[in-house]
Amino acid sequence: MEKRDLSFRQLFNLSFGFFGVQIAYALQSANISRIFATLGADPHQLSFFWILPPLMGMIVQPIIGKYSDKTWCRFGRRMPYLIVGALIAVAVMVLLPNAGDFTFAQSAFLGLNAAMWFGLFSLMFLDTSINIAMQPFKMMVGDMVNEKQKGTAYAIQSALCNAGSICGYIFPIFFTWIGIANTAAEGVIPDSVKWSFYVGAAILILCVLYTFATVKEMNPEEYAAFHNLTDTKKSPNNVLTSSQHDASFIRLLIDAPSTFWTVGLVQFFCWAAFMYMWTYSNGAIATQCYGWDGVSTAAESFQTAGNWVGVVFCVQAVGSLLWALVLPVLEKYFGNKGAYAISLIVGAIGFISILWVANPYVLWLCYALVGAAWAAMLALPFTILTNSLKGGNMGYYLGLFNCTICVPQIVAALCGGLLLNYICAGAQVGMLAVAGVLLLLGAVSVALIEEK
Repeated sequence: MEKRDLSFRQLFNLSFGFFGVQIAYALQSANISRIFATLGADPHQLSFFWILPPLMGMIVQPIIGKYSDKTWCRFGRRMPYLIVGALIAVAVMVLLPNAGDFTFAQSAFLGLNAAMWFGLFSLMFLDTSINIAMQPFKMMVGDMVNEKQKGTAYAIQSALCNAGSICGYIFPIFFTWIGIANTAAEGVIPDSVKWSFYVGAAILILCVLYTFATVKEMNPEEYAAFHNLTDTKKSPNNVLTSSQHDASFIRLLIDAPSTFWTVGLVQFFCWAAFMYMWTYSNGAIATQCYGWDGVSTAAESFQTAGNWVGVVFCVQAVGSLLWALVLPVLEKYFGNKGAYAISLIVGAIGFISILWVANPYVLWLCYALVGAAWAAMLALPFTILTNSLKGGNMGYYLGLFNCTICVPQIVAALCGGLLLNYICAGAQVGMLAVAGVLLLLGAVSVALIEEK
């Protein structure tokens, strides 16, 4: 079967729902530390709350990959998982920001009050559902786009991802600007954050329904021909399967191309770095730029800094969008690896420079530079990896590859409190410098990648 080119509109429709999913992810990334600090979490506990999102991703995405590889129904191969994940995410996004409003007994268990436990379980379900909804978009590009267009397809996905991030990050300060309260009683999440989640949930479901209505996945025979699968057979339910589908994940990992592991090493350093950005930006900016005393999270300085975190994360997303335009030029002259390494070095400079910034507007430059690393992380690893994979286990391998995103975040979260205490002397801004060092290590590790 000829590996036909898709039109720009087809490529766009394939990933448009990712815009809505990324709004939800951006709201989570920018506001989780703020939410749990408001509910009463100690700064040294914050990184532990961030263990749940990558942990759920590490569990969920390989499962979604494995079973969607085998699934085929009248709604498609990946689409059923996309719809289910989006519906769960919408429900949880309405509940999570209200954790401080519900009436709970105030007794603490394992040092966490009931509101924090409610928030913790809500976060677990939110990230699970986001992962269920997010993974099908990456898989559908691998399923339906030829090798020549994959770079373009993932670039479109990256652009939509960053556009969604911009919306999610800017919502809290936008709602504050139009008059919705940005402060609340001690232990209660401000209305500006609540409305951000409500509107994000509405946009998420609308975007996912658009992709569902405009994209038709290949049928089993078309898929087999498109990917030149010769070891396939019909199952009793008329689903075309590969003999490799029955292999255990251990077998698949053993047979994985070397690219899987070397790109995974770079991913380790990159995602650990961004875990520290998401966890400690709020406290760092509050202290550096707004004179926060590090005690009362109901203080205007802390909540104002929380809004500004959304702004600088938005600037990071804009920087990522702009850097995505630079990446093809870098790839032309330096190849994928060179573009990857240069982007990570630029991002490292952005993180480390925050140490000397006290003006909140100067942070725009720092986070714009960080956006260069983010642009490369969204596009290049998947382009390099999917070009080295056969189609029979594309979903399963992409699910397993998600572990190279999740494991470093879990490790970083477990080590965050220790690093904050003993390396950074309690200064949260020091953790952003640690993030910069991690990106430099990732840039060095790019040299180990062998493209196939």
